[in-house]
Order: sequence, then C-alpha cells, then structure tokens
Amino acid sequence: MSLQNEASGRLTTHVLDVSSGKPAAKLRIDLLRLENDRFSSVQSTHTNDDGRCDSPLLTGDNMRLGTYELRFHVGAYFGGQQAADNVPFLDIIPIRFGISDQQAHYHVPLLVSPFSYSTYRGS
Repeated sequence: MSLQNEASGRLTTHVLDVSSGKPAAKLRIDLLRLENDRFSSVQSTHTNDDGRCDSPLLTGDNMRLGTYELRFHVGAYFGGQQAADNVPFLDIIPIRFGISDQQAHYHVPLLVSPFSYSTYRGS
C-alpha cells in the first residue's frame, strides 16, 4: 500500500449489542449521502460476527466532504422480541453526521439495546 493510500480517509462503524454484551452480528446498515436536499444511497451492508463491516464504508475518492446518514436496522436485528405485540420500540436508528476532512478516519460506533442506543465519534 502506498503512503498516499495509508493517509487517505475512511469511514468505519461497529455495533455492540449491550443487552447481550456481544457484537451485533448480521445487522443491516445503510449509508446515505445528502445531495441537493435529498438523500441518495451509497451502499448497504451487514455487520460480520464481530459487529463490524468487512471493509470501510468509504475510502479514497468516495470519501467526499458532506453530510451523511447511517441507518442501523435494529428492529430486524432484535426480531421484534422486545415487545409483546412484535412492534419494536427502536426500528431504524438514523445517525446523521458530517465529513469535513477527507484525510481523517471517521468511526461511528453504535451501542444498542432493544430500548436505547448511544453513539460517539470513535477512533
């Protein structure tokens, strides 16, 4: 890998299921980009057994400045088991954030249970 590629920015995420104390495996994640007041799909993926994506969500020329949104499909992950009527309290969790440095590593982790979540800019 060249030094230029090593210095290029990237976007990564991971999901931890705090109700089980384990990584959230096979959870669907959609990445969207805001352009002209509309969101367009960049990609959809699923977490692996470690709760991470197998590759960065954005790298290189795809790592553009702007507003993005990650949508975590936690309702399907938890399978509606958290409510007697199978209506999840949390269904799709949107996290909207900005990328202002194409050379930086943006890491957006999600800590989630059937009834709560938190996130932060990780490293």
